[in-house]
Amino acid sequence: MNAPHPADSRLALDPARTALVLVDLMERIVALPLEPRKGNELLATSEELAAGFRSVGALVVLVRVERPGVAEQPAGSGLAPGLLREGDIEIVKRTIGGFQGTGLDERLREHGVTTLVFGGIATNLGVESTARAAGDLGYDLVFVEDAMAAFTAAEHEASVRLDFPRLGTVVTAAEVRFSTG
Repeated sequence: MNAPHPADSRLALDPARTALVLVDLMERIVALPLEPRKGNELLATSEELAAGFRSVGALVVLVRVERPGVAEQPAGSGLAPGLLREGDIEIVKRTIGGFQGTGLDERLREHGVTTLVFGGIATNLGVESTARAAGDLGYDLVFVEDAMAAFTAAEHEASVRLDFPRLGTVVTAAEVRFSTG
């Protein structure tokens, strides 16, 4: 994991080897009371990121959770309306993280992805669990701070300030750039 430091203006992602991974941007989860930003705010940022990734041919992966062992999922368990587009990959998880038993690693490797850029809910749960597994699998990690939220600001801050810098690079959406050649 040799991603550059967040202050390094040379952060330039290779669109052919990078995927945006957005975790649990589902109607019922986006609607929860979240901090340090509301769900609709981070959803808007995530939609802008996804559009930017798609525009350069980079992969967009949308991970959502389903409760195991229930006949019917709660209302609002689908992805936020309009988020999934043709060419995106939708992953359904049944654990906190997005890798266990989902085929996500295989799908990413089929596309030649080596770097994952993360956003979603909750910063310290679904996002961090998925990122830790990704790190263990050898992916380079980038975390988009303003495309995440948790149930409390303290939980979000602990992940962003203490854990994520040890796992990869923390940036804002405005700092996400792609190499041009």
